[in-house]
Amino acid sequence: MSSILLITSSPRGAASHSTQVATEFARKLQQATPGSTIVTRDLASHPLPHIDADYTAGIYTPVEARTAEQQRVVSVSDQAVDELFAADSIVISTGFINFSISSTLKSWIDHIARAGKTFSYGEDGPKGLVTGKKVYLVIASGGIYSAGPASALDHATPYLKSVLGFLGMTDVEVIRIEGVGMGPEAEAKAIATAQEQTSHLALAA
Repeated sequence: MSSILLITSSPRGAASHSTQVATEFARKLQQATPGSTIVTRDLASHPLPHIDADYTAGIYTPVEARTAEQQRVVSVSDQAVDELFAADSIVISTGFINFSISSTLKSWIDHIARAGKTFSYGEDGPKGLVTGKKVYLVIASGGIYSAGPASALDHATPYLKSVLGFLGMTDVEVIRIEGVGMGPEAEAKAIATAQEQTSHLALAA
């Protein structure tokens, strides 16, 4: 059975363009793959805790020697890692916030980037251990950052592709919903373009 992991992170909740398009896209992927399931992690309504001293100590402490708080925070991370490995397809959505991703999505990345679990170091350098996944990034922005003079300010897309690639996820598609702050017509066009792209990607999945 195929599994789709849907990660949403916009603080705008149901009003978020990235959340709306990503959620609809996950359903399109499910329809294109009979019998598949969707696992949703809403980081806006249920944010993961920022990593702290208990976490950084706990991940390097044997289970039997962890404190109760260390065990709690590491268990949160373990669950996120398990969800990642169980998924065949991953849809990650974020609004473009101060030229980068939401802080809630960054916390999720901090919890899934685990030495010895999702990546390892060897004689040949780092090796990503999360392989065989198809990842879709749904990124909404008020302006146009895919090309033109503002493209240098897009720190979200290259960061996400870099960290995912470091963990072994190199098959990444980007769906942009851009220009939504440039008036109603531009907003409608951006959404329609993204929806058309997701329809094509679902058929090709």
